[in-house]
Formats: sequence, C-alpha cells, structure tokens
Amino acid sequence: MSCNYADGLSPYENKGVLGIAEKFDSAEEIEKKINQIIEMLETSKHVVVHTGAGISTTAGIPDFRGPKGVWTLEEKGEKPNLNISFNDAVPTVTHMALRCLVEKGYVQYIVSQNIDGLHLKSGLARRYLSELHGNMFIEQCNKCRRQFVRTTAAETVGQKPCGGACRRSCRGGILLDNILDWEHDLPERDLDLAFMHSTLADLNITLGTTLQIIPSGNLPLKNKKHNGKLVICNLQPTKHDKKADLIIHTYVDDILSKICKRLGLEIPNYSHDEDPTKSPNDDNQEWTIPAQQVKEIEKLYNAKQKAASAQRKAGKTQFTFFTKKEPVISKKKRKAEDAADSDDGIERKVKNEK
Repeated sequence: MSCNYADGLSPYENKGVLGIAEKFDSAEEIEKKINQIIEMLETSKHVVVHTGAGISTTAGIPDFRGPKGVWTLEEKGEKPNLNISFNDAVPTVTHMALRCLVEKGYVQYIVSQNIDGLHLKSGLARRYLSELHGNMFIEQCNKCRRQFVRTTAAETVGQKPCGGACRRSCRGGILLDNILDWEHDLPERDLDLAFMHSTLADLNITLGTTLQIIPSGNLPLKNKKHNGKLVICNLQPTKHDKKADLIIHTYVDDILSKICKRLGLEIPNYSHDEDPTKSPNDDNQEWTIPAQQVKEIEKLYNAKQKAASAQRKAGKTQFTFFTKKEPVISKKKRKAEDAADSDDGIERKVKNEK
C-alpha cells in the first residue's frame, strides 16, 4: 500500500498484471447499477465485502497495480509521490461507509487484503473483519499469539521483533509485526473466517482489487457453488470479471456514498475518539480473534454444508444457506462476549488454502 511497505518485502518477480488502463462507466450506467446493488443488499441474507488497495487511494496511499501504482512505477524504475504517512492517514468515505453498513446489518463481514490499518482506525469491530495480509498497527506475541494495537505504524515488515515483551507478560514472549512477506502463510483464524463467510455469503462484493493475489483473490468465488452472487467494483478489469453478476467501473467512494444515501444511512465522520490507535484504552487495545468466534461460524458452516449435501443427493433444488437476516450484535453484547473469550488459547488448526 505504500513504498516503504513494498520496499520492505522480499524480492518477488510475479507481481501480476500491472498498469492496465482504467475504465469509467457513464453516469446513466452507474445509476442503473447502483439500483441493482441496492436490490441485492436489501434481499441478501449474508453479505461479505472484500477490500483491496483501491479503497485507500483517496487517503493518499497508492495502490499497487493501477496506472500510478507502486509496482507499476517500479517496473518503470520510478517511485510514486507520497504526501502522507501511515500514521497520518485517516479512513476514507468507503471505510466509514462500510462500518456503517455493518452496524446497520447490511453487511455481515469484511475480508481485507490491506495492511494500512484504516479499517481498524474507522472503528470497525474486530469480529467483523479478517485481515489476510496483516496490519501495520498490530503487533503479535510469538508465544501466546495474542494481538495488540499499536499507536504508531510498525517500522518492520515480515513478522520481525518490533514492540518488546508481550503486554500480557507471558514468559519469554516478544512482540512481532504481523505483516506478511511473500513466503508467509496467511493468519489461520483470519483465513478460516474469511473462507467460511465467503462460502456462506449469498452476496460477495469486491472493492478496489484486481483479485490477482491468491488465496484472497479467489475467496469471492466461494459462494458460486451455492448460486451466490458476485459484484465487482473496480476501475481496472479483474481476474474474475467473467464470473461476476455485476461490474461497476467508477470510484469506490462514489459507489458507497450513493448506496448509503439510497438506503437512508448517514456515513459517520472519522473520529479520533473511536480510533484505537489515537485514543487507546483498556477496552480497545487487544485485536485477537477469540477462538469461540471461529467455533461458532465453523459450526454453522458445517451444518449448512451438511444440509446442502443432503438436499443435492436427494435431487432437490439448491440449498439456501441463510433463511433470515443475520442479527446485528450490539456493542455492549460484543464487549461482553469478547471479554468472556479473551482467555481462550489457540485450539484448532485451520486448513490453509493456497
């Protein structure tokens, strides 16, 4: 997402297709497609949004493969002009709109490839987010595996020591950045939740990603087996355009603004008071996914898969994974559940899809 991050990665030749020209739909096409998305959102039971570097460009953070992306310019021997640091970057309209859509029950989960920490800064609760490639503002103990929020961006990349001893004082534990390098496996709990939510979704929406990096780029297709829908919002063509039910070519901030306006939702402004990196307190400094959260979605996932398999064998129509809107969990209840789960250890091994 930024030059200093990209420069810290190990050398890697296969960075995908770079610098493809951007495309813009007409105003008339955009309005028509927004109406289609609204209808999908209002009728879908489980919506998952997949976010890429394109949602952070209006925060001043360059993308990777766009016409002025980090790797596109690198191939030309150039570097992008940066006018902001990770520490100073604030969430965009898209980040704040996604938080609003989650809190109002229109979106059930977000899967992000981004390491810039802007979902965290927006105030989005951890239980609604998988971060597949890490987060500049998170450090993780190499022993107890707990994750903690940093007030400044890590200066290291590739799971290196960055923060001293574990904040929970586990014996011998040291804090590492949790930003992946090319050779690292994806974080187990984040990947497991992302895979199951994406499979169970009757609607997957991608924002600002060309879907070239795997396995994250293939996750939005996981619901197609169960007749789920895929919406792609990106300025460039993507790897999976042919499999999409709807494609919108325009700025993601404009898309999310129009969606929220049509739904009668007011997008909240970014607030320092709700940003754990700016206003740390006892309740917002741990970023660990509770083991119980994984168990709950796994139980639902297995039950739905079993029911779907039985119906297919019986020759019945395709099984609908969700029969009612997912409930929105209040902040008070979420806080109580997270507190109860906070002492759970790592209890299960996730099947890591490459």
